[in-house]
This record gives sequence, structure tokens and C-alpha cells, in this order.
Amino acid sequence: MAAAAAAAGGGPQPPQPELPAPGLALDKAATAAHLKAALSRPDNRAGAEELQALLERVLSAERPLAAAADSEEAAAAGGGGGPGAAEEEALEWCKCLLAGGGGYDEFCAAVRAYDPAALCGLVWTANFVAYRCRTCGISPCMSLCAECFHQGDHTGHDFNMFRSQAGGACDCGDSNVMRESGFCKRHQIKSSSNIPCVPKDLLMMSEFVLPRFIFCLIQYLREGYNEPADVPSEKDLNKVLQLLEPQISFLEDLTKMGGAMRSVLTQVLTNQQNYKDLTSGLGENSCAKKSHEKYLIALKSSGLTYPEDKLVYGIQEPSAGTSTLAVQGFAGATGTLGQLDSSDEEDQDGSQGLGKRKRVKLSSSTKDQSIMDVLKHKSFLEELLFWTIKYEFPQKMVTFLLNMLPDQEYKVAFTKTFVQHYAFIMKTLKKSHESDTMSNRIVHISVQLFSNEELARQVTEECQLLDIMVTVLLYMMESCLIKSELQDEENSLHVVVNCGEALLKNNTYWPLVSDFINILSHQSVAKRFLEDHGLLVTWMNFVSFFQGMNLNKRELNEHVEFESQTYYAAFAAELEACAQPMWGLLSHCKVRETQEYTKNVVRYCIEALQDWFDAINFVDEPAPNQVTFHLPLHRYYAMFLSKAVKCQELDLDSVLPDQEMLMKLMIHPLQIQASLAEIHSNMWVRNGLQIKGQAMTYVQSHFCNSMIDPDIYLLQVCASRLDPDYFISSVFERFKVVDLLTMASQHQNTVLDAEHERSMLEGALTFLVILLSLRLHLGMSDDEILRAEMVAQLCMNDRTHSSLLDLIPENPNPKSGIIPGSYSFESVLSAVADFKAPVFEPGGSMQQGMYTPKAEVWDQEFDPVMVILRTVYRRDVQSAMDRYTAFLKQSGKFPGNPWPPYKKRTPLHPSYKGLMRLLHCKTLHIVLFTLLYKILMDHQNLSEHVLCMVLYLIELGLENSADEESDEEASVCGPERCHDSWFPGSNLVSNMRHFINYVRVRVPETAPEVKRDSSASTSSDSLSSLHSSRRPKVLQRENSGTAQVFSLVAERRKKFQEIINRSNSEANQVVRPKTSSKWSAPGSALQLTTAILEIKESILSLLIKLHHKLSGKQNSYYPPWLDDLEILIQPEIPKYSHGDGITAVERILLKAALQSRMNKRIIEEICRKVTPPVPPKKITAAEKKTLDKEERRQKARERQQKLLAEFASRQKSFMETAMDVDSPENDIPMEIATAEPQVSEAVYDCVICGQSGPSSEDRPTGLVVLLQASSVLGQCRDNVEPKKLPISEEEQIYPWDTCAAVHDVRLSLLQRYFKDSSCLLAVSIGWEGGVYVQTCGHTLHIDCHKSYMESLRNDQVLQGFSVDKGEFTCPLCRQFANSVLPCYPGNNVENNLWQRPSNKSIQDLIKEVEELQGRPGAFPVSISSETNLSKEMESVMKDIKNTTQKKYRDYSKTPGSPDNDFLFMYSVARTNLELELIHRGGNLCSGGASTAGKRSCLNQLFLVLALHMRLYSIDSEYNPWSKLTQLVEEMNSQLGNEEQPEVPILYHDVTSLLLIQILMMPQPLRKDHFTCIVKVLFTLLYTQALAALSIKCNEEDRSAWKQTGALKKNTCDAEKSYEVLLSFVISELSKGKLYHEEGTQECAMVSPIAWSPESMEKYLQDFCLPFLRITSLLQHHLFGEDLPSCQEEEEFSVLSSCLGLLPTFYQTEHPFISASCLDWPVPAFDIISQWCSEINSFTERHAEQGKALLIQESRWKLPHLLQLPENYNTIFQYYHRKTCSVCTKVPKDPAVCLVCGTFVCLKGLCCKQQSYCECVLHSQNCGAGTGIFLLINASVIIIIRGHRFCLWGSVYLDAHGEEDRDLRRGKPLYICKERYKVLEQQWISHTFDHINKRWGPHYNGL
Repeated sequence: MAAAAAAAGGGPQPPQPELPAPGLALDKAATAAHLKAALSRPDNRAGAEELQALLERVLSAERPLAAAADSEEAAAAGGGGGPGAAEEEALEWCKCLLAGGGGYDEFCAAVRAYDPAALCGLVWTANFVAYRCRTCGISPCMSLCAECFHQGDHTGHDFNMFRSQAGGACDCGDSNVMRESGFCKRHQIKSSSNIPCVPKDLLMMSEFVLPRFIFCLIQYLREGYNEPADVPSEKDLNKVLQLLEPQISFLEDLTKMGGAMRSVLTQVLTNQQNYKDLTSGLGENSCAKKSHEKYLIALKSSGLTYPEDKLVYGIQEPSAGTSTLAVQGFAGATGTLGQLDSSDEEDQDGSQGLGKRKRVKLSSSTKDQSIMDVLKHKSFLEELLFWTIKYEFPQKMVTFLLNMLPDQEYKVAFTKTFVQHYAFIMKTLKKSHESDTMSNRIVHISVQLFSNEELARQVTEECQLLDIMVTVLLYMMESCLIKSELQDEENSLHVVVNCGEALLKNNTYWPLVSDFINILSHQSVAKRFLEDHGLLVTWMNFVSFFQGMNLNKRELNEHVEFESQTYYAAFAAELEACAQPMWGLLSHCKVRETQEYTKNVVRYCIEALQDWFDAINFVDEPAPNQVTFHLPLHRYYAMFLSKAVKCQELDLDSVLPDQEMLMKLMIHPLQIQASLAEIHSNMWVRNGLQIKGQAMTYVQSHFCNSMIDPDIYLLQVCASRLDPDYFISSVFERFKVVDLLTMASQHQNTVLDAEHERSMLEGALTFLVILLSLRLHLGMSDDEILRAEMVAQLCMNDRTHSSLLDLIPENPNPKSGIIPGSYSFESVLSAVADFKAPVFEPGGSMQQGMYTPKAEVWDQEFDPVMVILRTVYRRDVQSAMDRYTAFLKQSGKFPGNPWPPYKKRTPLHPSYKGLMRLLHCKTLHIVLFTLLYKILMDHQNLSEHVLCMVLYLIELGLENSADEESDEEASVCGPERCHDSWFPGSNLVSNMRHFINYVRVRVPETAPEVKRDSSASTSSDSLSSLHSSRRPKVLQRENSGTAQVFSLVAERRKKFQEIINRSNSEANQVVRPKTSSKWSAPGSALQLTTAILEIKESILSLLIKLHHKLSGKQNSYYPPWLDDLEILIQPEIPKYSHGDGITAVERILLKAALQSRMNKRIIEEICRKVTPPVPPKKITAAEKKTLDKEERRQKARERQQKLLAEFASRQKSFMETAMDVDSPENDIPMEIATAEPQVSEAVYDCVICGQSGPSSEDRPTGLVVLLQASSVLGQCRDNVEPKKLPISEEEQIYPWDTCAAVHDVRLSLLQRYFKDSSCLLAVSIGWEGGVYVQTCGHTLHIDCHKSYMESLRNDQVLQGFSVDKGEFTCPLCRQFANSVLPCYPGNNVENNLWQRPSNKSIQDLIKEVEELQGRPGAFPVSISSETNLSKEMESVMKDIKNTTQKKYRDYSKTPGSPDNDFLFMYSVARTNLELELIHRGGNLCSGGASTAGKRSCLNQLFLVLALHMRLYSIDSEYNPWSKLTQLVEEMNSQLGNEEQPEVPILYHDVTSLLLIQILMMPQPLRKDHFTCIVKVLFTLLYTQALAALSIKCNEEDRSAWKQTGALKKNTCDAEKSYEVLLSFVISELSKGKLYHEEGTQECAMVSPIAWSPESMEKYLQDFCLPFLRITSLLQHHLFGEDLPSCQEEEEFSVLSSCLGLLPTFYQTEHPFISASCLDWPVPAFDIISQWCSEINSFTERHAEQGKALLIQESRWKLPHLLQLPENYNTIFQYYHRKTCSVCTKVPKDPAVCLVCGTFVCLKGLCCKQQSYCECVLHSQNCGAGTGIFLLINASVIIIIRGHRFCLWGSVYLDAHGEEDRDLRRGKPLYICKERYKVLEQQWISHTFDHINKRWGPHYNGL
């Protein structure tokens, strides 16, 4: 001990490089105990020094870093087992010292006992499965680990499971983040009270050891970081980190010891004295010095200063009072951002240059500098975080730092440290190569810190969190600014972010913005932000960087070469960096008390906008052919205005700027609306697809409420406050359709091509309609908005619940209003929609659960305006109208083609009443009048859509007119004279009846209106000219007193001047440059002349004539009130609510009449003297030609549509008939004329060449077939209990009881004891990997098929199947197939002869059968001559063999023996019969023609098999037939000389014998031969049943039966009495040893019930039924007889009589006895004793096996897939963490087989065998090539079929009937039994290939 102490006490001499002396190493525990004792003395200085010295030596920092720097040399030089040994040794020492001499594990346990586990705090990394419960969460980021979630009670809550993207930590137990009701059982108890105090000596050592340990770690980190010239390579950093892995893991383990250890660690990490002592780098230790220098270098290279000077440091923590001042200083500095002069070039050299440039620019603010550049580390924690950032957030470090968070003191310290390093984090992030990973790790930390409101508030107050965040964001964006090209390219001073920079493209700013949004969600923090004027100014500055980014310029000449995709970055940036913080702030401005905040924001917003307008040099006209979709300042302004009026009761005018500002504000949002119309009119097509993408994103559901909605609201506000004439004319000018609005039939548009005019006019009118009818921000409540949004989405299409949640725009900030799944969402949904449960269509398409609008919604709430506003694709509007039309037709409300319905609007909020003035301004009335006139006169480029909108606007005007009419006449006052000649006043109601007589228009000289006399020009009084030249000159020239030329543009200019004059007192300064002159399009100088048109119409008269025109009848309008005065009193008439244009006109006229008596009178007058509408004076031939052409085109288009529709419906109906696998009714029957005997040969149609004819030798026809290997039969089980999918370790599935396993065991047992060739005839194979043949029923010539395959091979575009493997789709019905089965040239008439019963005795028939079997190749066609037919037969046989794997074909001990082929061939027949039986439900009770009847190819298959079987003739002595029908003498003599006996006939499988016998006969078979074979085999089967029964019962029963039977032996029908036969079988078998040695086995065999005659009869029938079923099926296929239907109990008797086993005279009164079917060919007792003796001779030696072989289990239940649990979570929780059996890791894509429950890795490389991945391998072993797998992580089922696979869909749906592929939504999923049934059905019926359409090759990689 002393020696050790002496060695240790040597003071800080340079540590020796080798390990501590061996003596020390051995005695760590003793040393530790000694030190602990020394330290616990009251005077422990000596002990402390001793310990320090020891640690100094053990934790030397030299050694590992030599290793890190160059591990190869170190490994060569360092003895102690490479570079890791020293560290390991050091760790061992630490563990020993901490434990103070005791065992480390005991120490851990002891510390854990003192853990006050109030918080869970489990930290997880990416891809971990966690839960989020919105019901329990206070913060939207709340998350729980699976354990805490399942331990808590969340039934009925709105929760979901999610895969963590960035990592996270469990919040269970933290009441700041979640409600206590959601805590789990472990964390509910506030357990701090009952946990005892920690004894001092337990953790004493830790307090001494850990500081050194952590310092050592920091030294390693310092050493390892070499600041290179360029950025350090990832590799170097990773190397250092790998070396430090054990140390950090050690720390992490310490944190897991619980609260007691954490508080020690917190002390160590935050203690400033410790840090100072150890790291100051003073002292004489060279190592420490070096390390300190490296630290300083690292600080410096990060662009950070190390403030030695206390003064500079003082700035970092100013008192709260100075903060705002400093910030304002900073704001002033950023104001100078404009002058970017030449500093751009310096940006190349990374952060250094960047820092310089900024320093120059923001020199006036020290505050900001300190935020960005000063770091001073005062504790281990701070330096650890510094290195964590430097090393780009290694996962282990992050986890360690987060694991400490449950300690409250640490949490605060760490948060402050994090904030202190915030700017440094940003700089590192910007330089990082792996910014994605780094972002995730940063958020992993910050979300834990900032989600806690209390903490966020504390840091905001103490550390200027908000200032730091805003400054850091501003700095970050400043690095990628460019000059804005909006408006005035040369002189613009505005700078915007460049969306092409990596910073924006890769979303690098995301973590910082996300933190900012997170802290703004806390009210206390947000309030500080909104009160701080300096911060608001800075923030508006930040937002203005995004104002006008990603500017689009319209390409006018050629298509743009390179389509930039920067718009993604732009939209994401605006949404994340501008809109989301805005929603966060808005959520705190909900009540009246917060008015001040709104005023602040609005004030600084307007200031920023004013600066922006100045910076881009904006006057009054926007630059042409430019558009930016990004105006965040406008949108901030709009949203805060809306909030102010809606929630805070602010007076709108008090926060609005002057008129001039309003005029400027409206320009850019209006420009966007016009550009949308241009983009949809294909005017931007040369800019590529991306511009369409922008237009769509702008209105898309995630963006619309932050983009288009605020824009339209802002326009509504401007419209309600500006002069209406000015606004309307601006709109038409922006949409470039001014020139179109002329009465003349021809005009010339200087700015728009003719083909775009129509859609632009529609766009302008649609925009006005939206502007005037949208009430989203003008008075609708949140619930009404939600309802309107939902109705609009549902009207476009039926929607699933999740897509509806996704499509309904919600404030992006999670804490605001509508949360998905909140009550209002569900309640509104149930009010407007009906749920359509998920249905399954036979075509295989899986329907999800859908919501569809209720009838009353279509009737009253369908709102086309909302639909148009919310559609991303134009086709959705059409879809909504089609659905509406269908509803009206269905409900009988309107038969024709309806127009969009007019919907009453929510009343306007009083603040916005001015909006309705737009409807009552002369400009709009002139436009409406002009358009009505043009439509009536059939001018070109007008559509029904235009008319619809015009009427809509008129109707809106009538609905919103001033009620009083008396003052109408007086309103014509002075200043209005200018177009008094058009309309007297501005009220629509009175203007409607005003007649306009003459109009002067400007037209091209060629126009038909040009008259040569102008005499009328002076005479007309109320004459005017609606005209729109852009040249103001016209005004002067035309200024004669008689006629005013009315120009929209001139009007707008004049109004603009007036407004500016009003706002500027000195009028002389007003002459602003006319910016527009620069851009007026060079008009193609067509001469314009003036013409005067005679109009003599009013709006009312035009409407009435329009009614006539639309209805196509003269005088069709008759005022309804003349008949029924009631109409005027109660005007709400439902008759008018749905309908077309005629209805709309009627509705408008009725409303006009209601509003004024004058109108009513005038309407009546017009109707009295109505005349046909006056066509224009003359139409030139050329015009007529174009009109005709247009009309012809239209007609052709309609015709084409009609043809296409008809074709489509035909195709559809054909596909339905051809593809419908499930229902036989509408199937195309196979063209085989079986029923008509007069046709001698079967006639086949070839679906390729279309000829029909018989199949012949040289040109055979074939059936299109699909051959597939199947193991479905092998999955049958004998017990009824369904097998369940294992969901715990205890439950496992063993395939012992499957049919395949039982048959395998039987075959191998036979092969052990009997002759091989004989064994292969005694059983069938094909239970696994049997070949199933199915056809679609279509036939083709085999040579046609060959050429068809050739053409497929040359066709490049092949989907889903491989021609080289012989796969193709049927040319007619497109069903998948892979072979052709030749049809045998058969004669139908013969068929009938064969079926006639003959009266030969059974003995004669037996002889005939024997002879026929002996005759080799007795086919009508001789096989020896090589005909085409025989070649085809051979090739199809080859196909059949190749369909299944070799292991499923070869069971013989001698490979390639002919017996094997023989066995395989008859087993194919067996497989197909058995499968058909299963498809019929396992019995034949339903009878009738087979469901597969028309598609059955068994007949053809039989002929092919028979042909090949005849090539192998069986030696007559082996032929079982003789054993069945003849008595053989002296059998025993043979046994001696044979090595192995043949299989006793009682061990043979009777069904196999049947198939062998029949396939050995020449085809076609005669019916009486068939019946004869069946009768003979039935006797054998019955004997087997008796033998099995005798084994089943016990000794007493046997002897009793032996007695009773023996008594009756001599009665007349003894051979047909089962009692007699049974007693004889028992007595015969007793001679052998079969019944002996039963002592042990007895109990197992005996059934407890006593056997009654009934139960015995039932047993015998059940034993024989399977054989009868298969035989009846076979008979049905061979001879085409229908199967009778019957009850289940009489199935036996019905089948036996149908097979001819029952004598015809049999009476059915007394209970049916199966024995009566017996017909013995030779005396029964003789043959039975012969059969029994074979068995006796076998049981002499092997009694046990003899017994096992006799009992054949023949009652197999139908095959089923595994039963799945109700809730998907049970599967998921068990399997997603289950490890792979090969590599014991958790697989990335686990899957489970639904047939047998095996757990497999999808695509897992660990389980790959010879290039086959595990799922493919398993599909071959388990299903012979068919696999059904449930992908655990996706909840989807995948089908593997051979070399192809497809995604089938999911059988688990959520509460709304939806799949959740990849578990993205994470809602609870429940089994959908119907879908699972369908899956099982497809598996059993082998129809995966036909029903599922999307197949792809898997290349063995699954």
C-alpha cells in the first residue's frame, strides 16, 4: 500500500508513457479503498493530493492522442495491445475509484436506489418509434417513448405513432410540456418525498474523480482538432470520435444511474473554479499548456475572440434597461444594408471574409458584435458544448448532454450555454458538409430546451434570447443577398435572398427558424417580442430580404433553355422563415388587450413597405412581364389588419395608410392575380413547366392561407377604400383586356394576342367575382370558414379523412385555431359529409373509406367561387361541376346542364362595407353593358363562362344595392357629368333601366360598322363612346361638346392624379413621370376611325333578349308576377336556385323588379313590344367564314368526344365481361359445342387470327393456360382451431399438422420399408409445389401463338412479364398466361356412345379394363409419327415439369427413374382436382356446373397426361389392378428372395390408384369402364376404413364386434354389412401383431366415446367421402355430367348414386348404410384376408409403423392464412424490434409470412443466400414461388409470384377506413376482415396474377 502511495505521490512529474506498474494494476481495488478512507478523514488534504497525482498519471492525455494522430505507428510501438489499451486501463481505474474499492456493478445499483424518478427523459436518436398525444400535450413538440405511452391511459385521445426524424426525448413526467393526466404509471408519483437522502460517502469519490475525467476528455478533444487550412475532413474528426467512444459511453452510463449521479455531474460540469484550476494552462505542465494553446487557436479560427479584457465581456450581459437602446443602435446600422458596393467579391474566402465584411457594415453596434463574436468559457459544460459544435454534433455527445436534462439545475445552465453559443452554431452549420444531419442534431437539442415555456421565458429575460435569435438569422441570410431586379433593374437599391444558394436550396436555415417559431409559441416570449420596437424593426428588415425574391420574367421569344427549380426554395423559405413566425405572433393577438401589439407590427410593416417602394423606385405602374409570388411584407400587413378587425375590435381606418400608399399596395398583389390568369392562358409557356408549378404552389393547401388569401384580402381592403372606378379600370388594365371592351365587332388589342383574349377576360371577371364574394377575412367565423373549405374540397372529389385534413388549410402554427382532429373538424365533417365505407371491387382496386357530400350540401352550400379559389388543377373545377350536375339529375331538380349556382354570402363586417361600391360604379356598369351587348351580337372571343360571370356580378349588385331608391334621381350632381351620357347615377338598380341610344366607337377602317356619313354625330344627345386606346392624345382631339370618349385608362390616370393632389399640398410638385409611356406596346399601326353605333338598349332589355336567345324561342320571357302576385311578396322561390342561364336571367329580372317599381314597369313594357334581337348591320363574308369554321370545329370536337366516350364505354363493358374473375354469369363461354350431338367435331375459335375450326394433327389449337406451382393444398390442417400470427416469444408455429407435412412423413415411412418403385405408386405428391393449371377459356392456333410471342419479344415496351420465360397475356382478355395446352382432336358423337350404359357384368368389364391397360399406346392417333400435335404435347409436358422446382418433382431414391415421372404426372391431375374441390368450399353440396366449368381445362389436361402416362407401361405383375381383382396363391413364398417387399395394397392411397387406373386407359374412356374402376376401388377404400376403425377402438369394443359380426356372417347379404366385414377384418388382423404391444400407446388411440352404430357409420362415410368427391369431379369433367346439389348430410348417398355405386333399386326409407354401395368383384372374405395377410407379414416386424400407416387422416379442413390480431399495434410492437435470426440485428425492413408466420428480412443482405434475398427464398420454400408478406414498418402486404412482385395493399385500416402506408400518419389501425378475406380468396384461387395489375420484377432482391 505504502509503495503504491509513494509511487502515486510523486507529484506532477512528466507522466511515464508506459502503463502504471503491474503491482498497481493488480491492486486497483485496494488502492481505491485506501484513497476513499483517506478522503473520508476530516483532514483530507493529503488524500486529495495523492488521488490527484494518481489521476494525473492514469489519465495522461499524451498517449491516446499520439494514437489518434497516427494510429498505425502507435500500434507498432505501443506494447499494451494497440492504442486502445491505455484508455481501457484508465476507464478501469476510474470505475474502481468511483466505487471506492467495492464492485462497480454494486456501486451502480446502490446509486440507482436514490433515483427520484420523476421524469423519464429517455433520449432517442433518429428512426426511433415514439408517440405524440395532442390531447395531453401542452407543447406541440411533446413526445413519449413507447413504454411510457403504453403505460399511460390515452384511450380516445388524438395520438399518433411517428418515426423520429431528428431524435428526441421522452417528456413523461414533465408537467411543463404535457398534462399530468397523461403521465404513465411510473412517473405519476411525485416520489421525491419518500426517497432517502444520499449518504455522503457514496458519491464522494465521484466528486474528486469526475472533474479530472471530464478535463481529460476535453484535452483529447482539443488535441484531436487540428485546425487545417481548409475545413477539417470528416474522416479525421470521426477517427478522434471513435477513439473517444468508450469515454463518452462511460459518461452516458453515469447519467443513466439516476438523479443522484446526475446532480454530481451537474456540479462538476458547471463548477467554474474547477474549470479555472484545471484548464488555465498556467502551471508547469507542458502538456496542459499545449492543450490550452490549441484551444485558443480553435477559438480564433472560428472567428471568435477570447475576451481577456473584462470590459468587452461586460457587454454580453447588459442590464435589461440597456437592451432596447443597443438594439435600436443596431437597427440603425442595418438600415445601411443597401450599400453593398464592392464587398461582394470578398465573400469567396469563407467565414473570415464574411466576418470582415459584416464588421465594416455594422460597425455602429457593439451589441451585435458581441452576440456574433465573443465567447468566453467559464465551465466544463461550456467548453464541452463548444467542442460538440466544433465536431459537428456527434451523436454520442448529443445523447450525453441530453441525458442530463432531467436535472433541473443542469437544464437551466445548459440552456444558457446553448444560447451563448447560438451564433457559433449558425456559423458551423453554414460551413458544414453534412448540414442535414447537423440540423437534425441541433433541433434534437433545442426542441428539448425551448419547448418549455418557463425556461424559454427565463432565458429570454436573462440572456437576450430574442435578440440573439433575430440577429443570428439576419446574419445568416445576409450571406446570400443579391440585388433585386424587380421594377427598376438599374437603380434598384433593394436586396433579396438568392434562392439558388445552398443555404436556401438545402433549407440550412431550418433549425434556427424552427427554434424561433418554437419560442414564439410561448405567450410570454411573444409578448416581449411584440413590445420591443427595435426587434420589430430588425425583424421587418429580415422579412424584406424575402420580398420580391425569385423574380420571374416572361420569355417572349424562345423557350427558356434551363428551367430553374429555385421556386421550391423560395416558397419553402417564405412559408418557414416568414409566414410561420407570423402565425406564431398572430396567435397571441386574439383579444382586445393586445391592440398595441398589432399597431406596432402594422406601423413597422408600413414603414418597411414604404422603404421597399422607394428602394425599387416604384411610382404607379408595375414593370410589364415580371412577376414575383413573394410579398411577405404585404402579407404580414394584411394578416395583422385582419386580426385587428376580427379579434381586437380596432377601427380599420385607424391603421390604414393614405390613399396613395393604398394604391401602391394593391399593385403587386393584383399583378400576381393577373399573372395567374396569364399562366393559365399559356402566355408563359416559354418559361417552362416551373412557372405553372409556382402558380399551383401559390394556391396549394399548405400555402394558400399564407399567400393567396392575404393577397386577396389586401385587395379587398384597398378596393373598399379606393375610388371604385379607379379600381375597376386598374383591374381590366392589369388583365390586358381593356381593348376588348368595345361595342365594335372588331378591335385591335395592343398588348394581347387574340387567342389569349377570351381566357384573360374570363380571368378578369372571375377575379372580380372572387374579390366581391369571398368572405374569408371579411366576417366569417372560424367554423364557417372551416365548413366552407371542407365543402369546397368535398365537392371536387370524394376525399379520405387524411387527405381532407391535408387539404384544409390550417394555420401552419400548431398552437393556433384548427388542430387536425379537433372537435370542430370532426363535427363539421359529420355535418357536411357522409362516410362511404371501404368497398372492395372484384377488379382488385382497393377502395379507401371516403367522405362524400350530403345531398343538402349540394343543394344549398355548393360554392363554385370557393372551389375556383382552392383548385390547384383546373380540371377539379370541372369535376365539381360534373358532380353537381349529376346530383341535380339524380335528385330530379334540374335535367339539363346547370350553371354554377348563385350562393348567398355571409354578411360583410361593417368595416368593409365600402367593397360593395365596386358594384355600383359606372365603369363596371359600362363594362357589363358592353359585354352583354357583345354576347347578344355574337362577337368573337366571348364564352358562356363570360356571360355567367357577368350575370353573377349583376346579381351581386342587386343583392347589395342601397335600399332607398328615392334619392336616385337627385344623385346626378356636378362632377359626375363626365360620363353622365352613359348612365345617370351610380346605382345599378336605376342604371339597369337606363336606355343608351348611340355610342361612338373607334374601329379599324376595315370594320363593318364604318359608315361613310357622320351627320348623326351632332344630332345624338345621349351619345358616348366606350373606347380604350392607351394614347392620352385621343382625349384632346375628341373633345367636342357632344360626345365624350370614355377611356378606362385615362379615367384611372385622372383619379390617380386627383388622389396625389389631395395628398400633396403643393400641387406643382405633382407632375410625376408617366412611367407607363416607356412600356406601351408598339401597336401595329392600323388606322382607327370613329363610327357611331345605334344601340337603343338598356341592361334590362338586353337581359330579356338574351333570355330569348338562350331559350331559342321568340318572346320566351313572360314576367312571372303578372300571373302570381305572391312572387313579389315572398320572393324566395326554390325553383330558381338551380338551373342554367335562362334561370339565372329570370332570377335577375325578378330581383330587379322587386327592387324598384320603375324596373318592374319597364320590364313589362319591354316584354309587350319585344322584337327579335337586331343582328349587327352586316357581316362580311370573311367573318362569316371564320364563324362557320369555329362552329364546324366545335361540332367536330363534340362528335369526337361522343365517339371517344362511346368507345370507352364499350371497352369498359368488354373489360368487365372479360376480366370478371369472380362471377361466372357474364363470362364469355368457351366455344366448345358439347351439347349438340349433330356437330361431329369440337370447333375452336382462334383469338389471334379469328378463324374457327377443329383442332387437327398438323394445325393443333390450344387453350391459353397459366401454369403455376402451388403449395396451397399443403397448408390444409386437420383441426378447426385457426392458427394465429405469433405476437410474443411464447407463441410459435410448428408446421407438423399441415397436410404437406403429414404426406411427407408417410412417403418417407413407406420408402424406409418397401420397394421404391412400389412406394411411388402408393401415394400422390404435389401437396407442396404441385402444378396448378388454369385457363381463361380462350383458344388459339399454336402457330399463331408462336408468331404472337415473336412480336412480343420484339416489342420494347413490356410491362411486368418476361417473354423469355414464355409469359404473355391472352390476346383477347389480357389475362396473364405462360403456356398453351393443346386441344386433342376429339369426336363429340363418340362421347355420347361411350356414355351409354352396357349390360355387361362387372367381371367382363374388369377383364376389358385389364386388357386395355396392357395394350401399349392404344391411342386413335399413333404417337410414333411425329406430328405437330405430339410435339406440342411434349413441349407442354416439359412446361408443366419446369413450372415447379426439382425438389417437388423428385421423390425417388434413384434419381431420374421413370417411376418418378409417372408419379409426378398423375399427381398433377390430383392437384388440380383437389384444388377445384377447395374452390368449391371443400365439398360438392352446391353441385351444378362447376364455377370453373367454362374455364376448366381438366379435360384437355387429362388427355395430355394420359398420352404421356401410356409411354410408361407398368409390368402386369406390379399392376395393382390384378391385386384388387384377383386372388393370388402362395404369396409368402415371394418374400424370402426380395430385398424389400411391395407396399401392401391396404397402404395404398385409393385416389392415387384411381388416377393411375384411369390415365393408363386409352382415351376417351368409356363410361362403364370408369364405373367399373370406381366400384373395384371402393371395396378397397371401405376395407381401409374398417381397418382404421378397428385400430381406433379399444380391446373390449373389438372383441364385442368380432362376436356380433361373426354371428351374421352367413346371412344373405353378409358382404354388404359393415358389422360382418368389420368383425372379419378384426379377426384377420388379429393374426398379426397389429393389435399387440398396445399397453403404452393405448390411451392415445382410444377415443373416450363409446362407439354407437351411428357414429361408426358416420366415421366410415367421412373416411370415404374425399374419394367420392374427387371421383365425382373427375366424372363431371370427363363425361360432362352435371353434379347434383344436396344437403351436407346426404352428400355421401347422392355422390355414390351419381357414380353408379348404388344399385338402382335401392330403397331410401331406412337410414342410409354406406356398406350397401359395395360391389365385390371376387368373394369379399377371400380378398380381404389376402389384403390383411400382407399387413400381418409387415407388422410381424414393425407393429408401430404398421398401425401408423393404416390410419390415414383424410378429413382436411380448408386452407387459411394465419389469423391476424385486431389491432395493428400488437404486431408492430412485437416485430419492429425483433432481431434477425441470422445476424441478430434488428432488420431495416422486417416482414412476416402470412402463410406460416416466419419472420424474414426484406432486402436484408445478412440473410442472402446465393444471390437470393430472404423473402424470395422463403416464397420458394413456403409457397413454391408464391409468398404473401406483411411488411411490418409499412403495414402493407407484398405478394411475390415467381420472378415478379406487387404491392397488394393493406388489410389494416384506421378508424376512417384508410390505409396508412409506411405508417406515416401513425394512427391506430384495425384489421379489415373483408379485405383479408379477399386476400385469402385470391391466394386459394391462385388469381393474384389476374387481379393485381401492377407487377414488377424483383431480381431476387426482396
